[in-house]
Amino acid sequence: MLYSQSTLSLSNPRVPSKEPVLVFLHGLLGSSEDWQQTQTHLQDYQSIRIDLPGHGMSALNSCNNFRECCDQISDTLLTQIAPHQPIVLVGYSLGGRIAMTGVALNYFPSLNIQQLIVEGGNFGLVSEAEKQARLDNDQQWATRFSSEPIEQVLSDWYQQAVFSSLNHEQRQKLIAKRSANLGQAVANMLMATSLAKQDYLLEALKRSGVATHYICGEKDNKFSQLAERSGLSFSQVAKAGHNVHNEQPRSFAEVVTTQIQTHFN
Repeated sequence: MLYSQSTLSLSNPRVPSKEPVLVFLHGLLGSSEDWQQTQTHLQDYQSIRIDLPGHGMSALNSCNNFRECCDQISDTLLTQIAPHQPIVLVGYSLGGRIAMTGVALNYFPSLNIQQLIVEGGNFGLVSEAEKQARLDNDQQWATRFSSEPIEQVLSDWYQQAVFSSLNHEQRQKLIAKRSANLGQAVANMLMATSLAKQDYLLEALKRSGVATHYICGEKDNKFSQLAERSGLSFSQVAKAGHNVHNEQPRSFAEVVTTQIQTHFN
């Protein structure tokens, strides 16, 4: 069972309701705590924040692939909510890729996922050359995470192009915050859920019947282009890079609220 934090009523949390429950999945190196600021702007909704395998209070949990990860998420949620409870699944980066995989490939058959909100998640790679290059790259990072001091690896990790919108102070804060991770656990999760091992999900996602909305930051050129080309509804948030919910939590929450109100009212 994965660790989670919940705002569901303690009196009888598994009584079904028409109101949706928000389920938050964080990114690589993160934890359920990453959603705390966003959640303060979404207090009208009940929510569950999950620590993914290898992260946070689930650091000693592990999975071998996307399917196993989705099964663990399902098992965790079904101890807290009724099977027919409407769910709005919100995932950032790795969490977004796991969420999309679960929805697109029907890895959440016991969950009533009504809406999917993806922040900065990659739909997948198409060519074998791209997949091999990504696998080689992820393997190099995994080797470093499992064998070097984590602060040293993180210092280089946050120099990657996807984090180019961060200033020096933001990078240092992230390095300090993420240094609590266990390097070997991060390495295991990185390889289990490598983008190289992920299906290309966009078309299956569109056929899934689950309302999907994409969120990206205006400074995040790569994922803004992915969103624009996807054909999905999307929101571009001002003054934000790759990690919108961290940089602009109020704006992120406003997008989520609008999407929920549009879908459920």
